[in-house]
Amino acid sequence: MNPNQTPSTQREHGYRGAVACQAAGISYRQLDYWARTGLVVPSIRTASGSGTARLYSFTDILVLKIIRRFLDAGVSLQNIRKAVEHLISKGIANLEQVTLMSDGVSIYECSSSEEVYDLLQGGQGVFGIAIGKVLSEVEGTLVTLERESSRSDLDELAVRRKAKGA
Repeated sequence: MNPNQTPSTQREHGYRGAVACQAAGISYRQLDYWARTGLVVPSIRTASGSGTARLYSFTDILVLKIIRRFLDAGVSLQNIRKAVEHLISKGIANLEQVTLMSDGVSIYECSSSEEVYDLLQGGQGVFGIAIGKVLSEVEGTLVTLERESSRSDLDELAVRRKAKGA
């Protein structure tokens, strides 16, 4: 992927598990477990045996990061699973203006500031996740990771060339 890609082309790219982990802030063990249990299955390519790499979409990584935030806030994996199913059914285009609120037990979707206010007035919302902000964070992280990767690839190539010439 070219680091100068626009977010829309970046969202069409496939990412290996290690990049997905870094961008979402999770361990590879979590990623593997969530893929095997069906929480977040890579939408571009699943593992089909030993030696095949899973490829995650931008949306997959966004969902992984949201899951991480819910886990950090103490939401149960069972409730997260329900929320993930709902998010995936809506599609990413409809999520940028959504704020997910939770009281640690239930997860609520709010698409306006009035809905967030009403939820807080009712004493239900304890924390919220603005999907648009998480989306921007993931885009920025992926661009940074790609730049670092292309630099390290060039550095490794230069070292190999120098070793051959010496």
